[in-house]
Amino acid sequence: MASLKEIKTRITSVKSTKKITSAMKMIASSKLHKAQAAISNFLPYQAKLDAILTNLLSSDTSYDSPFTQTRDVKRVAIVAFASNSSLCGAYNANVVKEFNATYNKYKALGKDNILIYPIGKKIADAVKKQGLVSQGDYKEMADKPSYVMVQDLAKDLIKKYIDKEIDEVVLIYHHFISTGSQKLINADFLPFDLSHAQSDDIENKNAVQTDYILEPSKEEILESLIPTVLYSRLYAALLDANASEHAARTMAMQIASDNADELVQDLIIQYNKSRQQAVTNQLLDIIGGASALQG
Repeated sequence: MASLKEIKTRITSVKSTKKITSAMKMIASSKLHKAQAAISNFLPYQAKLDAILTNLLSSDTSYDSPFTQTRDVKRVAIVAFASNSSLCGAYNANVVKEFNATYNKYKALGKDNILIYPIGKKIADAVKKQGLVSQGDYKEMADKPSYVMVQDLAKDLIKKYIDKEIDEVVLIYHHFISTGSQKLINADFLPFDLSHAQSDDIENKNAVQTDYILEPSKEEILESLIPTVLYSRLYAALLDANASEHAARTMAMQIASDNADELVQDLIIQYNKSRQQAVTNQLLDIIGGASALQG
């Protein structure tokens, strides 16, 4: 059995750890509020842009856009969003696991035909550990979501897709639902998937067909709108991942603090039992000594 001093030292240590986890929870919670505000403000804009583009592309099959054409996949790009730091539960582990599953899906294409864009130190380290080559360093983007940085990345992906250097772009990120719930998403960034919009129109029989009046022309509008929508989609994924990271860390630190409280209570009980036993032993020694003197 541990001595009273050892138990007391451990109680002090656990209490100190709880102070740290509680402080980290407060910091993560503060960052989460800012991230939630950012994504709440941006998502309606992104969703409306997305709906307009989808309606335009699906309403007129005469417009032949390379962004909607399904090609034989010979080269693919994988963009995975993780964090730069740990202590956020299974957040990073889930991203790495999904990345590995996606990479294995395209493994037959060959290592040189799978372009990897790791957003965040944890996924970048996992990629490097497997002996794979990243297309760049995007660690700063994971900590400080920047539309300018996202735009540069999206332009690179769009150029490679238009030039047929890649045939498909896959995004892996967490979608923020609530503080206690984040959903891991594996979605195609390119080409556009119009089947979802068409199925929605079929299911919603009362839906009114959108009839846009377009000036100067549909082609010119789409040439400008498509890149803007792609930028907004990628930026929305980054904001989603950022909010999910802070939510996961908030929950992880809350659980750690609760566990510390439980451990302290258990240690206090153990300490009291040990102290009671020590007092009892001392009393027995005194009684035994007194009896010996009387005898």
